[in-house]
Amino acid sequence: MTAFDPRTTLEQLAADYRGRAEAIRRDLGRSHSQDFAEQASERQNDEVLEALLAEAELALRQVEHARERLAAGHYGECARCGEAIEVARLAALPMAECCLKCAD
Repeated sequence: MTAFDPRTTLEQLAADYRGRAEAIRRDLGRSHSQDFAEQASERQNDEVLEALLAEAELALRQVEHARERLAAGHYGECARCGEAIEVARLAALPMAECCLKCAD
């Protein structure tokens, strides 16, 4: 098992979320069918894509905040109690701001 490297993990997550958001934006930018029934279905799909885009953008902001905490030397400190966040929690959720106890 390799050691958890937050810098590499956060960089990879940021790249993944950026790529996901860009792909969704491309899909949303495509033209719609001239057929009314098909267009209605495409508009419903757009709503789903917009929700997925919002999720990707939120996750990207969370990753960026984690990268800022890392640069400031506060990564891995619970934002509520100040105690260390468990490494296993950070490995599972690298942008975690709170320890497991405070997250409950």
